[in-house]
Amino acid sequence: MKILYYIYQICFALPVLLVLTILTALVTTVGSLIGGAHIWGYYPGKVWSQLVCFFLLIPVKVEGREKLHKHTSYVFVPNHQGAFDIFLIYGFIGRNFKWMMKKSLRKIPFVGKACESAGHIFVDRSGPKKVLQTIKQAKSSLKDGVSLVVFPEGARTFTGHMGYFKKGAFQLADELQLEVVPVTIDGSFEILPRTGKWINRHRMILTIHEPIPPHGQGVENIRNTMDLAYNAVESALPESYKGMVRNEDQEQG
Repeated sequence: MKILYYIYQICFALPVLLVLTILTALVTTVGSLIGGAHIWGYYPGKVWSQLVCFFLLIPVKVEGREKLHKHTSYVFVPNHQGAFDIFLIYGFIGRNFKWMMKKSLRKIPFVGKACESAGHIFVDRSGPKKVLQTIKQAKSSLKDGVSLVVFPEGARTFTGHMGYFKKGAFQLADELQLEVVPVTIDGSFEILPRTGKWINRHRMILTIHEPIPPHGQGVENIRNTMDLAYNAVESALPESYKGMVRNEDQEQG
């Protein structure tokens, strides 16, 4: 069956998805430039992600979406299992949001330009002024129910286990006094691990946990929220993936 699935990937699914990716990037870029990045920056990507999972025959299950309030802005903090995390979040979290992503992703043909036009936030850590610009951009985006998605590990796992959480997303949530929503991704690692070359068919589960409201403001609130979020995300992983494994390239990721 694996061989048949690989043949299906090469001969049908991947060529179709390549065309869909280019079309989605073009629609997002043009639509956002004309006006309404709030709409064009989210819905084309949502449909594209759902079609990726559909054409690759990947089943998806979502749990906990009812815990979110429609007009509330959140900071979502999922674990980072693999490349398919993007499709799972974009296609199935059910909330208009902006990504906070590495500056290097801007260089990806078509996709980088589309993300820039859509108002997604590229993190530039080259100096304090650049970090301040990132925070200002995030502040201007997080209103009218638009949320932010940040992978707090900063890099994909090599083992399926979680690495440590960086402070950035939690500092931003603390400064803006927004609720943090832990999100567990399960199954993406089996589909395409970081060192993998072939896509494997496997179900993905997206678990949305209870939002964590801010309790005060400052270092103690940040530390407490990080601990609560980490424990919540880890709680919905299979036993075989529980326990932190340090990812040596997190600082670069």
